[in-house]
Amino acid sequence: MGKGHIVIIGCGNPLMGNDGAGLAAMRLFEGRYPDVDCVDGGTGGLGLIPLMEGYERAIIVDAMVGSGGRIGDVFIFKTPPSWDRPVCALQDIGVGEAVVMAKELGYIEDAIVIGIDVGEVRAFSREIDPAVEEGIRAAWEYILEILQDWRNPPSERPPRSRPGGDPCP
Repeated sequence: MGKGHIVIIGCGNPLMGNDGAGLAAMRLFEGRYPDVDCVDGGTGGLGLIPLMEGYERAIIVDAMVGSGGRIGDVFIFKTPPSWDRPVCALQDIGVGEAVVMAKELGYIEDAIVIGIDVGEVRAFSREIDPAVEEGIRAAWEYILEILQDWRNPPSERPPRSRPGGDPCP
């Protein structure tokens, strides 16, 4: 681990069905990019804080329940979710609180939390519902966009052209 590196932390329990969504999304990136580490964050909580140490940026992916959305909906939190919103995890301390603490301790400069609404969590199941699988694919696309922005900020990219030669905003 070193300054400038990015870490993707997947949270959840793969033996609890849909709760494994964050881990499944993180595993889609394992070994794909030399400057991106993928880490199993377990079931989250305070244990997330040391996993962010030494990285400049982190993406944390976890299952969400009680979002008010549909199963498979993906929520992007560029600032940690507030304490009065549903936590993005099923443990005592939520992902948002762990990110706030890691920032205050100086462990991480920037973090984005991605929550996948999983509806319900079934005990002792390895099965992930098809709607949650769709959410995992959507989270993968969002993570790709975030990685592109972090590696090559919009101000450093050459302007894209529309048919006709006008640059895109």
